[in-house]
Amino acid sequence: YNERPKSYRDLPLRIAENATVYRFEKAGEVNGLLRVRSLTQDDSHIFVRHSQIAEEIDRILELALHVFGVFGFKDFKARISVRDTNTPDKYLGEPKNWDTAEKALIDAVIRRNIAYFVGEGEAAFYGPKIDIVVKDAIGREWQLTTCQLDFVQPENFHLRYINESGKEEAPAVLHVAILGSVDRFLAILIEQYAGAFPLWLSPLQVALIPIAERHNEAAKKIVHALIKAGVRAEADTKGEPMGAKVRSHTLQKTPYMAIIGDKEVESQTLSVRTRSGEELKGVSLSTFIAKLTDEIERKTT
Repeated sequence: YNERPKSYRDLPLRIAENATVYRFEKAGEVNGLLRVRSLTQDDSHIFVRHSQIAEEIDRILELALHVFGVFGFKDFKARISVRDTNTPDKYLGEPKNWDTAEKALIDAVIRRNIAYFVGEGEAAFYGPKIDIVVKDAIGREWQLTTCQLDFVQPENFHLRYINESGKEEAPAVLHVAILGSVDRFLAILIEQYAGAFPLWLSPLQVALIPIAERHNEAAKKIVHALIKAGVRAEADTKGEPMGAKVRSHTLQKTPYMAIIGDKEVESQTLSVRTRSGEELKGVSLSTFIAKLTDEIERKTT
């Protein structure tokens, strides 16, 4: 921020990175992707004028709610972490700034109709924060999105901008992560969907299954067309019976399997099977691609 002078026209200034964070977790606390020693955060720092705080927090919460909606999270609430007024020596900064910051966070979640509770004494020493807490598939609660309002560090680092009157003012800083720990977010998603990811999220969206070796080339051509259309597809050309391949991809929860045999090659159609067992016979490649791209675009869960 301090590498060059800033004016009020430069704010809000939004700086984001995917940052690797290291935490020395004890051996018994490490838990798959849910709790790791080396995690990745979608970390952001947003420098704002005090008059821009409410609008910027609204934007952050709007983005968080959009992301939760896309991924299908419905059971969540906000924790407003505030200072413990009985131990004021634990916190830096003026009490009036803390009052302003805590009120701004509570007002923000109320405007967005987000259920919330107050965590007294859970604020960091330099500012209060909003944490969005999500329940996973078995009812455990995990913190994902965080938005921390900070009046103290701008003073510590002497951050300044020039206002409309040509005078120096200190900005506020919002410390923000939407997904939080990307590793933890992925673990929660895997459990939520029990591995059966919606089409748009699935690592492999379509498996092409040739019935015999002579159908391999036709399957590869269809894979090429699907990939060109933006669909993640592979041809399963392993030397196994068709039934074994179908079973394997069903267990892997591949959203769609397309069977290629003599009939399909001759008619230039596909026999499509979903992981739920639904079958679609005689589907043209263009119709199949249109169906897939529409489902992917709508991000249905």
